[in-house]
Amino acid sequence: MSWLRSHPAFFVRCAEVVPSPCCGKELKVIGSRKRKLTSESGESRVLVVRRLRCSGCRSIHHELPDCVVPYKRYESACIEQVVSEPERPSVVAADDATLRRWKNWFKGMSTYLLGCLTSIAIRLHQDPVENPSVSSQSAHQRIGHYVGDASGWLARIVRPIVNSNLWVHTRFAFLSTQLLR
Repeated sequence: MSWLRSHPAFFVRCAEVVPSPCCGKELKVIGSRKRKLTSESGESRVLVVRRLRCSGCRSIHHELPDCVVPYKRYESACIEQVVSEPERPSVVAADDATLRRWKNWFKGMSTYLLGCLTSIAIRLHQDPVENPSVSSQSAHQRIGHYVGDASGWLARIVRPIVNSNLWVHTRFAFLSTQLLR
């Protein structure tokens, strides 16, 4: 914790009013917490994110900027770069095991993320993207039909899924193969 105290913190404040992703009621600020985030160069910074409580269901949420992917310690741009071009050597200052975990995470989550984007499009009365006639498209290409393929596509996926309360926890440290059998 001493590292967090010795580095400057960046305060995260959303300008828009976002309702509770659980029930749509108003969110009230109840405090804040520090969140460490690592950039492509390996430099860490501290974000101070607000803790919010739903006035309806009383659940607690954290306000996260677009540069954060829930449960990941690197900026979304770093993860995006690695999963967009899995065969290209990465310039992200992370060890090979971390890069491999990101690739496996995205590969395992891509079908779910596509399903979430389709569900959100239907909820918003928008036509979901038609299945392409070319079946050999990568997950990244299929997701690109919803959010585009320009830089920042991962952040454009994360925000609506989190704000729709569809983001799944990806903490596998507590699971073992014995529990999954």
